[in-house]
Amino acid sequence: METKTLLVAGAGGFIGGHLAADLAQQGHRVRAVDKKPLDEWYQRFEGIENLQLDLAGIDACRQAVDGVDEVYNLAADMGGMGFIENNRALCMLSVLINTHLLMASKEADVSRYFYASSACVYAADKQTDPHVTALKESDAYPAMAEDGYGWEKLFSERMCRHFMEDFGLATRVARFHNVYGPHGTYAGGREKAPAAICRKVAQAEISGRHEIEIWGDGEQTRSFMYIDDCVRGIKAIMESDIREPINLGSSELVTINQLVDMVESIAGVSLERRYDLSAPQGVRGRNSDNALIQQYLGWEPSITLLTGLGHTYRWIHDQLSGTPSGTRVA
Repeated sequence: METKTLLVAGAGGFIGGHLAADLAQQGHRVRAVDKKPLDEWYQRFEGIENLQLDLAGIDACRQAVDGVDEVYNLAADMGGMGFIENNRALCMLSVLINTHLLMASKEADVSRYFYASSACVYAADKQTDPHVTALKESDAYPAMAEDGYGWEKLFSERMCRHFMEDFGLATRVARFHNVYGPHGTYAGGREKAPAAICRKVAQAEISGRHEIEIWGDGEQTRSFMYIDDCVRGIKAIMESDIREPINLGSSELVTINQLVDMVESIAGVSLERRYDLSAPQGVRGRNSDNALIQQYLGWEPSITLLTGLGHTYRWIHDQLSGTPSGTRVA
């Protein structure tokens, strides 16, 4: 295997931390960059160059890509629906990161560039029914993306396309569908549904107060992709000849109530449910159509939700009970 120098932007975050670790384990030279102070990164690893840089600025991007062969851009200001619906301007400002990283990558003759997009680019009128037809890539147009975060992602996808067409920079774009797993955000307002549910169930188990608050009526549907599948998919898409944005998500559709059922079974508890119908809920139903990724790669995410939730719940339970540290240094 050819050893490369790889930039992981957003490496202090959940997916970026897992990706940086995996690429380093493969023997690549990894430069990990995030704007958060190093002691706030979810994971840090010896043998990786860790830099604190705000990639919204062009000079920071030029420093980050200097001497790099390939760029993985996972940097963004984002979170779960509670954050996205209340911080649209902050989400939109992430457009500066991708724009400046593309400019710096072109200047530095970077050979390949990966952009982490989102299922939030999809038209809202195709996601109004919990019995949703799985979203295929063409459903992003005519455009009616999630306000703020989704529009930033859709615009950045177009930037990647035009840098490839006009400047010859090989760009690859994956639309993530709800990634979850250990070493991610599980509290504070930026967490997504699997981590939030795992935290609430763990708190109920630890405290003995067997009740849980659920946002919405619990009948909204989603698919959730475990982090190991996500990392495998990122690498496969980056190495492929796929030139258009492509779904990267599980096709295992569940309601939020079913998600709670699974976590309760893992924890061995049964909780009284209270539904907050005024809380942010996002679209009514969303699932990933994986026909295209199967066509290109002969693969799709396959780790079951029950398996992934087991790993995630145990990790979050350990954090709440004070067992190990949340930061892994290896």
